[in-house]
Amino acid sequence: MDIISHGFYGGVVFVNKSKRSFWAAFFWGVFPDLFAFGVFFPLFVFRHGLFNPDIKYGEPPVLPDIPGYINFLYSLSHSLVIFGLVLLALYIWKRRIILEMLPWGLHILMDIPSHTDAFFPTPFLYPLTSFHVSGIPWGTPSFFISYWAILAALYCFQFTKRLKRKRAGK
Repeated sequence: MDIISHGFYGGVVFVNKSKRSFWAAFFWGVFPDLFAFGVFFPLFVFRHGLFNPDIKYGEPPVLPDIPGYINFLYSLSHSLVIFGLVLLALYIWKRRIILEMLPWGLHILMDIPSHTDAFFPTPFLYPLTSFHVSGIPWGTPSFFISYWAILAALYCFQFTKRLKRKRAGK
């Protein structure tokens, strides 16, 4: 899925809690992609320009153009094993589960069926195995529209809940 929708899916449960919780959850929802591509994307734009006519927007970049370290960072940030270990370490340290971090795991779960073998399949069991699922590309119009429509419905539900609470005086 696209990075922005990951953030909004991550934040939807926290939208009625507090701004801080919402934005923390939003951050953790986008974290796996920021970690993997955060340095690469600005460098790519700097080197090739944002409006370069040779770049076909809407299509993934050619894999040889992507540095090898990106695959390693992607494997780290898109692994349920790594996510679980980080969550466990923080639980031991803080003595509580940081709920706003759970969108990181949701991001991985949503990427499993929405990436193909052709471009960054999700190595959700890394480093135990390189097993992955070849799903539907998230940019497929029907898939893209569907997950944004579901997201819009979830936010409508949350805002309706908030309005009902305000009317009830809670």
